[in-house]
Amino acid sequence: MKLVAVSAGLSTPSSTRLLADRLAESARGELAAQGHDVDTEVIELRELAGAVANNLVTGFPSPPLAAVIDMVTGAHGLITVTPVFSGSYSGLFKSFFDLIDPDALTGKPVLVAATGGTARHSLVLEHALRPLFAYLRAVVVPTAVYAASEDWGSGGDEYTEGLPARIRRAGGELATLMAARPAEETPEGDITALERQLSDLRFD
Repeated sequence: MKLVAVSAGLSTPSSTRLLADRLAESARGELAAQGHDVDTEVIELRELAGAVANNLVTGFPSPPLAAVIDMVTGAHGLITVTPVFSGSYSGLFKSFFDLIDPDALTGKPVLVAATGGTARHSLVLEHALRPLFAYLRAVVVPTAVYAASEDWGSGGDEYTEGLPARIRRAGGELATLMAARPAEETPEGDITALERQLSDLRFD
């Protein structure tokens, strides 16, 4: 089973990459507990920025970029994490997914996440990221994860879940959908079955 995380962080080290790593580990751990062998890969879009720009201009991906696109479209589950710029996903993040064939993510379980300096940008998950992957006909897990600067190291309180709890919940949801999806490419006619599985998810 292949799990791919896409990080659009621009710095090194990056909180965006850190969140991608933690989400991938959460999903991988849950799948391993269910008896699945998982191959996990984290893609740093920062290293492909030039290739992404050239592809947009020429219409042809470089071999390294083509390999990454194949990795994303061939994954059984996908984690996508972007920093928030100007109230939305980053230009690099959007440009990369503009290169993905509109049908290539159909029915694929996707976990969306974002990082930012303040919690006031958390709605980017619902007004930007979720609609993007709904357009690509992916199956987005119920829990999206936003990590503001103050979330790191916070365990939450009696009214709100801390970041570690949200990571565990989202990772578990992604693992459940990945385990329910056939290993081979899911025909379009089976998307309704995946959506039914999604609606039946219950997490305490």
